[in-house]
Amino acid sequence: MNKKSEDKIYRVIDVNFNRAREGLRVIEDTMRFIFEDEKFSNELRNLRHKLSNVIRKIYPNIIQSRDCENDFGKENREKRYRSIDNIVIANCKRVQESLRVLEEYSRLISTSANREFKNIRFKIYIFEKQYMREKIDD
Repeated sequence: MNKKSEDKIYRVIDVNFNRAREGLRVIEDTMRFIFEDEKFSNELRNLRHKLSNVIRKIYPNIIQSRDCENDFGKENREKRYRSIDNIVIANCKRVQESLRVLEEYSRLISTSANREFKNIRFKIYIFEKQYMREKIDD
């Protein structure tokens, strides 16, 4: 793989790592400050830290490949939410999709990272189901 291709792969990893981490933080803060749910908040915080640990080895590479100035996607408009539930579910989906991309591209770099991203993604599927179950039971 040439340097230019490698940089592009690291750029994909960077944007999806950031997206997943930011989505986890939104959900975590919602659980902590809106719902005051210590269990979910702590679980999400642990997943966010685990995600950062998986990336730690290649973090310098992804920072070097970052090109925010030329990213035409930064101008995309965000949609408006109607409820806190919409925010939580939208961020669950954001995290799941980002982790899936991380899984796919990490196969080119690290099979152990691939397994960790998959593990975290399935934990978010489980969280989403538990969150929805609790909302229905309320």
